[in-house]
Amino acid sequence: MAQLGGKNQNSKPGPTLLAYADQVSVAPHETIRFMVSCDSAKYSAEIVRLIHGDDSPAGPGYREEAVPTNVAGSHDGKLQAIHCGSFIRVPKGPELSKDGSFSLQAWILPTTPTKGVQGLVTNWCSTENSGYGLFIDERGRLAVALGGEKGVPAWVQTDRPLKAWVWYFVAATYNAQTGEVNLYQKPCGALPLEDSGSAVAKRVTVRSITPTRASFCIGAFVERVESRELMGGHFNGKIDSPTLFSRALTKGEVESLERGSPAMGLGEAVVASWDFSQDISTRRVVDRSGHDYHGQAVNMPARAVTGHNWSGSMFTCFAEAPETYGAIHFHEDDLEDAGWEVGFELRVPDGLKSGIYAAHFRTGESEHYVPFVVKPKKNRPSAHIVFLAPTISWQAYTNFNEIANPYNLSSTESLPWLKEDLFIAAHPEIGLSLYDHHTDGGSPYYSTRLRPNLSGGPKYKYAPIASPHLLAADLYVVDWLTVKGYPFDVVSDEDLHFGGSEAILPYKVLITGAHPEYWTSQMLEALDGFMEGGGRVMYLGGNGLYWVTSIHSECPVIEVRRSLGTGLSRAYDGEYFHSTTGEQGGIWRVRGQAPQKRVAVGFSAQGGAPGSPYRRQPDSFNPRAAFIFEGIGEDEILGDFGLNTGAAAGFEIDRRDHLLGTPSHTLLLASSSNHHESYWHVVEEVSIMGPHECGAACRDVRADMTFNEHAGGGAVFSVGSIAWTGSLSHNHYDNNISRICLGSA
Repeated sequence: MAQLGGKNQNSKPGPTLLAYADQVSVAPHETIRFMVSCDSAKYSAEIVRLIHGDDSPAGPGYREEAVPTNVAGSHDGKLQAIHCGSFIRVPKGPELSKDGSFSLQAWILPTTPTKGVQGLVTNWCSTENSGYGLFIDERGRLAVALGGEKGVPAWVQTDRPLKAWVWYFVAATYNAQTGEVNLYQKPCGALPLEDSGSAVAKRVTVRSITPTRASFCIGAFVERVESRELMGGHFNGKIDSPTLFSRALTKGEVESLERGSPAMGLGEAVVASWDFSQDISTRRVVDRSGHDYHGQAVNMPARAVTGHNWSGSMFTCFAEAPETYGAIHFHEDDLEDAGWEVGFELRVPDGLKSGIYAAHFRTGESEHYVPFVVKPKKNRPSAHIVFLAPTISWQAYTNFNEIANPYNLSSTESLPWLKEDLFIAAHPEIGLSLYDHHTDGGSPYYSTRLRPNLSGGPKYKYAPIASPHLLAADLYVVDWLTVKGYPFDVVSDEDLHFGGSEAILPYKVLITGAHPEYWTSQMLEALDGFMEGGGRVMYLGGNGLYWVTSIHSECPVIEVRRSLGTGLSRAYDGEYFHSTTGEQGGIWRVRGQAPQKRVAVGFSAQGGAPGSPYRRQPDSFNPRAAFIFEGIGEDEILGDFGLNTGAAAGFEIDRRDHLLGTPSHTLLLASSSNHHESYWHVVEEVSIMGPHECGAACRDVRADMTFNEHAGGGAVFSVGSIAWTGSLSHNHYDNNISRICLGSA
């Protein structure tokens, strides 16, 4: 838990004003709410239409337009905290036997055992020293705590620390009549020299456990009880099959559990037995004891993860072998919802033009933007063109900690770290991107949009290559359409996911953003429906339609589990299937859905600055492509300029490949070549890594511009480059990249 702002962060750098919204896309008459944290007494807010984000003097500069609304003006500031860290709360807390005796048992895999006191299975308030629970102590040892009289607790620990990334059978028994406490700590599948097992027996003076108002928790404990319980001691690691018993089990009974005997075999002694393999796609945690002590997962701990008995003997989905997926992986830096109070809400004015907007917040020298899409009213398009804002890709990258884990692009251009980057690095409590790593080294599987996004503003630049990325790069397209006078609407990825093809069927042309990387199966089906209905697609980006993505049914959290593919993280072995949908994760290519099948090109390489231009290929002179190249010279170099990597083919680039599904009638219009040595061939296509897979030495390191007609009567024009959109405004929009887009539209 931390409060965000200069007054409470000592020397930590960054803004004192942050906000987020409850929606990413709204139509006129719908309401969007903004949650704001500010350590000043007042802040100002206004709604603006975003047009161009890049403030480079080589381009048109930053452009936004204020929108008159009733929320414009001054608002009261309030500093709000973020409570990160996942755990399970059991609202209806289990009750102990009349004499207070109990036993706790579970399998655990600690990943940072010496980070401090961590709660495993607890009904404990650390401020009051009341209640009881099973813990890992500050020295990494299994421990049990019993709340005693006058706030003096009894603690019993094993005599050996737990090791990281090792499965253990753990148990604690307490006999209130005798005061005897027994602790069992046994590594699973112990090797001959394994020395972290321990069994301890000790008598304590506590005969009556001091009751607590704190909730019963798994994976944490309550620090103090106020209007909202404040949690602490978040556990890093996995817990499997925790069980609470109403008496002190015998040594033989504990050993029987360790050998795999079902806890339910102990009959009436079972108070609660939680089965994490049930209801995996929800927040619900099932108690199988029959006493209905069901729990609720908080802050998205990882589900559908391998348990203590997973052997890997066969590659299965968790649904096919649920008994081996009885664990949940908790992290101290998990986050589902910042949970802030509403600062104000906006009812979108009737008649407001569809586009990309933002709430612009300011106080003193601080400012913050919260972007959102204003879509047209249902079935009331205002134009023939629709821009698909890649909002799920924005969400995947939210608060990417580039300082801790930057791409090593060896770029010839870079910027000092932005103040946003410094803030992200100093404040892990704002939640991780899908490109970061948990404090225990693991890969995040989820990303929420219910939190401030420091890297999601219209002015944000990716420092290692000194170029805009995500929203700022998408605004190049918005700016170009606006300047050229093309009427257009905007819809979001979520609109496509939930609304299907109906969200885009009214349009003749769909234009993508610069980096539409993350796609759900529903989005792909909707795109197919659009093309089959005669729609025309302008794929003006790179590395698109790449990662299998799903959205949680209960909250705006996306899930991605990386396996084969180019990325900064990987799912653990046996955990490649999404907990939210049960579908196989990884890249769409592995599931027979390579981007080439839909847009003719797919991810081929990534790198930094400088980028490269395109050169026309023989197919560009085919009469089928004449409308695209009207006014373009035969030997003209295409896009040797641009605000992003200095050229039109750069950052992440795509190529055609008939083996991966590029339609046979596709025209290869132009290709880039001789890329900088920082450009690496994607790892999913590399058998042996070496210099031959980088830059000009690799024939597959290129961007291809393609065109093909679709059976439904439409067509697809693809450029295969994130940097392409940054070239549109060159020379006051009078350039060959702009002219090619004009022809294609």
